[in-house]
Amino acid sequence: MRPSIKQVANLAGVSIATVSRLLNKPGSVSAETAEKIHRSIEQLGFRPNFTGRNLRAGNSRTVGVVVPTLSNTVFAQCLQGIELAARELDYSVMFTTTEYLPEDESAAVELLLGHRVDGVILTVADAGANATLDLLEREKIPFVLTYNQLALGGQGHVPPRASVSVDNRAAACDAVAHLIRLGHRRIQMLSGRFNASDRAIQRYYGYLDAMQAAGLAPLPAIEVERHTLTAATDYQQMMADPALRPTALFCSNDLLAMSAMRDLRALGLRVPRDISVMGFDGIPVGALMEPVLASVVQPSERIGDVALRTLVAAIERGAAAAAAGAAPVEAARHVLPHVVREGGSAAAPAQS
Repeated sequence: MRPSIKQVANLAGVSIATVSRLLNKPGSVSAETAEKIHRSIEQLGFRPNFTGRNLRAGNSRTVGVVVPTLSNTVFAQCLQGIELAARELDYSVMFTTTEYLPEDESAAVELLLGHRVDGVILTVADAGANATLDLLEREKIPFVLTYNQLALGGQGHVPPRASVSVDNRAAACDAVAHLIRLGHRRIQMLSGRFNASDRAIQRYYGYLDAMQAAGLAPLPAIEVERHTLTAATDYQQMMADPALRPTALFCSNDLLAMSAMRDLRALGLRVPRDISVMGFDGIPVGALMEPVLASVVQPSERIGDVALRTLVAAIERGAAAAAAGAAPVEAARHVLPHVVREGGSAAAPAQS
């Protein structure tokens, strides 16, 4: 079997990113590290699979993309935006998924770096405390976050990181405010695990903002695995009791909202007559449902387009800055507009 770049990295005691940097730009690592890597390459008989064009250009004109899953249309739409923009700029795209497992993020990025990508677009579980992003920064590999949202200038010790997203907190606040305007007072948030998505946490803060602004008492968030409620026995019991259940659910994403609507019907509840449901993402299939899913619409394809163009600009500026001995350019942060879709799944509570 042909030796892999991972085997070279393990033998040399360095990261795959460091091996990739040496192969892409021989002067970018220390002489001591380069010697260790070259010894490993010789010992293993490793031969990098470079095309003639890439050797001449000094880069691969390929970007890597890491998303949690493609089963959620949001990420498929984002990938489409990335692909179309990459084609226009004469770049290729390689992608992989993490299935919402934070521990798989590093392996996914290492895999892409092993194929000599020039930069990475990625959505991670937590952009504020993330070893994979720290590694990319140490190795000076350009990257852009999608959907993850950090405050301008970073949080705490976290440096500024390039990102493209909507304002998750403000968007969630707008969604819950819409439910409040409809007359709902008992609104509960239904979410995937907060530790798998910093977007969900920001959306929860938006829920709290809207409830506080209206003088309403927030209810505890309900966290469930993936996109199903069928295993949540306590939740089913609560929903069966009209005195306990909320009049509206705000869901952290559309797949969860659609699953909730299915499971509520299985419990004999009608949407929106017995309970309203609001989603977040605005995936196209939600507009085809009956009733139409009320949701916050994100411009996912546009997010992908802007992310790719931001990454390519960073790659090219970085190469120019390195050649001129200049300092790197500050990370760009793009916040795109959102829209609240007032679908039929959210209506005034029956008692009104």
